[in-house]
Amino acid sequence: MNITVKALNRTALLACAPFLGVMIWLLLSDMVIQLSAEAFPKPVTEQARLPESDISPAAAGLDLAQETASQTRESIQRQIKLYQQTNADMAKISSMAASQAMKPLQIYDRNITRRLGNASATVESDKLRAQLFYIKAENFTAYALKVKLKSKDAMTMSLGGDELGKAESTLAAVNRHGAVAGVNAGGFADGRGKRYPLSTTIVDGSYATGFEPPHADLFFVGLNDQNELIGGKFASKAQLDAEKPKFGASFVPVLLRGGAPQPIPMKWQTSPKRAPRTVVANYKDDQLLFLVADGYNESGSSGATLGEMQLLLQRYGAVDGYNLDGGGSSSLIFNGRVINKPSDGVLRKLPTHFLFFK
Repeated sequence: MNITVKALNRTALLACAPFLGVMIWLLLSDMVIQLSAEAFPKPVTEQARLPESDISPAAAGLDLAQETASQTRESIQRQIKLYQQTNADMAKISSMAASQAMKPLQIYDRNITRRLGNASATVESDKLRAQLFYIKAENFTAYALKVKLKSKDAMTMSLGGDELGKAESTLAAVNRHGAVAGVNAGGFADGRGKRYPLSTTIVDGSYATGFEPPHADLFFVGLNDQNELIGGKFASKAQLDAEKPKFGASFVPVLLRGGAPQPIPMKWQTSPKRAPRTVVANYKDDQLLFLVADGYNESGSSGATLGEMQLLLQRYGAVDGYNLDGGGSSSLIFNGRVINKPSDGVLRKLPTHFLFFK
């Protein structure tokens, strides 16, 4: 069948005509469309609101938690206060214990110091306490230097000019090293225009002259690495090394052992009988005591005997005592001053010196 375009258009127009008419009527009419009340949701009123949940259990839990936190805080504060108080009490107890532990040493020091008399001068620092005393004996005048070493570098022994074979006065050694005090040390032997330390000599932990077995009443005396006085006749280098010596020198003879006087060989009782003397000793608390006695010369007519030096050491409560080089070698320097009266008129140049530093 033949359908023309014209016929198709007519057919479409006829099909759409009813709809076009309705639309034109709606646009031209005053019709109002109303919805019923049921079409809208009802407003929520106070009466219509959902019932609120009961929060009183949660509030009570919060109150309990707050109370618990407050109690915990107070408990922690009490614990902190108790901890602080305990620390303070422990520190006080520790201080009291340390003070009580020191009392016997303080009493001991007071007792041995009282025997020496009143100190004429004192030097005290973190390194040492050095006290100088003047002694008037029946036959001579002497001086005592009591030293408490607080540091391992508070005392040393130096070689004259810091070189083996050289010599200098104790005052020169004190000034050169910046020491506060100095005392002459071991004996010496001269040779080829030089002055050498006698027998075994140790400086800065090393043997300056090599080890020499004891003979002719010679002994070694010095300090170990704990600032303790060590001395005696050591039969071998191993025996001396076991004492861990830092420094020391040799001379004759031993005067005291454990507070008891040692026999003085007849040779040293009479050669010379009286003379300027220098001795070194220790106390039970490891303090050191140096005694230097004056004499006019080395002829044996003035100064102290070795027996008298023994008696002084015992009177002052010393434990071990050793005779050092005497005569014109006796030298005591304190605070830059020469304290003793050198029998030579001037200080002798020596190869070894004990020096003290503040």
